Amino acid sequence: MSKETLRVLTGITTSGTPHLGNYVGAIRPTVIASRTAGMEGYYFLADYHALIKTGGDPARVQRSTLEIAATWIAAGLDPERVTFYRQSDIPEIPELTWFLTCVCGKGLLNRAHAYKAAVDKNRAAGLTEDEDAGVSAGLFMYPVLMAADILMFNAHRVPVGRDQIQHIEMARDIAASFNHLYGEHFTLPEAQIEETVATLPGLDGRKMSKSYDNTIPLFTPREQLKKLIAGIKTDSRAPGEPKDTEGSALFQIYEAFATPEETAQLRRAYAEGIAWGQAKELLFERIDREIAPMRETYQALIDHPERLEEMLKAGAAKARRIATPFTAKLRHAVGLRDLRTQATGKKDKAAKSALPSFKQYREADGQFYFKFVDAQGQLLLQSAGYASPKDAGAAIKALQADDAALAQLPVPTDAEALRAALRLLREAAEA
Repeated sequence: MSKETLRVLTGITTSGTPHLGNYVGAIRPTVIASRTAGMEGYYFLADYHALIKTGGDPARVQRSTLEIAATWIAAGLDPERVTFYRQSDIPEIPELTWFLTCVCGKGLLNRAHAYKAAVDKNRAAGLTEDEDAGVSAGLFMYPVLMAADILMFNAHRVPVGRDQIQHIEMARDIAASFNHLYGEHFTLPEAQIEETVATLPGLDGRKMSKSYDNTIPLFTPREQLKKLIAGIKTDSRAPGEPKDTEGSALFQIYEAFATPEETAQLRRAYAEGIAWGQAKELLFERIDREIAPMRETYQALIDHPERLEEMLKAGAAKARRIATPFTAKLRHAVGLRDLRTQATGKKDKAAKSALPSFKQYREADGQFYFKFVDAQGQLLLQSAGYASPKDAGAAIKALQADDAALAQLPVPTDAEALRAALRLLREAAEA
């Protein structure tokens, strides 16, 4: 990988209420990762994806979008540091989905795990005449939409569970097909597997999942949390009898929240025969200690959804500063062009105007300056003065070659948008 900023992207489907398993498996690790120096983070609410899973329940999609957005912010995600947006606020994503659909082989989608599972289920039910019964085109095309999510921002890495690796591999295949036909436009993403991220068991010992109705909602009230934890399935061993940590849902959930020292203490207590009621009390107190400080922020956002809407709209504007000019470039690549360019033989002015640009000028003080603006004319960088146009031109040339030159210039107001615009300009020059 080059020395450019590492771009990491992750999304959560807005199809249900966040639970403890979502928190330890996805939300907490992504918030921690978002604070990593030298990382460009893209965090989104996958509400298009939710339409595949919610069975025509619009209220559920809206409520889940609210709850997941509030959860991410309450857990510490900083919208100023990352690009935090709602998938459906980026119209370029469905457009890119179609571009990718046109280069994606049906055979590739036939091998998708979710689609194969649906077909296998129909076969097992004896529906051999219509193996696709109940399979929507949305389910079938899900991997292409996911590829568009990733490729729109040319993410280098996508944190996923092992069951999602195939989707990243498919995104790579689709990107490679597009690049082969139209030139090198897409970075081939890599799956980032977090081996240490826990998969929590639910109340019945199976994986915590809405499908099994065995979840513990993340921000359930304190007394309800205590009641749910009391209902976690345990064996019949009495107080004083040694207990096994292996296979104990209660122990596994505790371990996901506790420090290594706290986990070691509970392990010893198991060996010494701790009563299940006491162990559940320890689990309740440990979870509540971590979750309680977030509850107030979460509830304030739930009570004032306009605050979240404002954050998401700002995040969408930030994301579209990258998506809009990049999509213009892709449109040109596939042949969706201004017809006047063919008639006159001139360069495509429309495509050119969709790119960021440098403006060099002289001020009344006799110094030479330049500014860098995006496709919409928004200022991204204003230089200091230079003694000659040659010096200003050399600074521009250095910026066009390498982000390292930024260290010699005034700090921009939006460094992330600046780097993205410079990257787009370089890619256009290479096309």
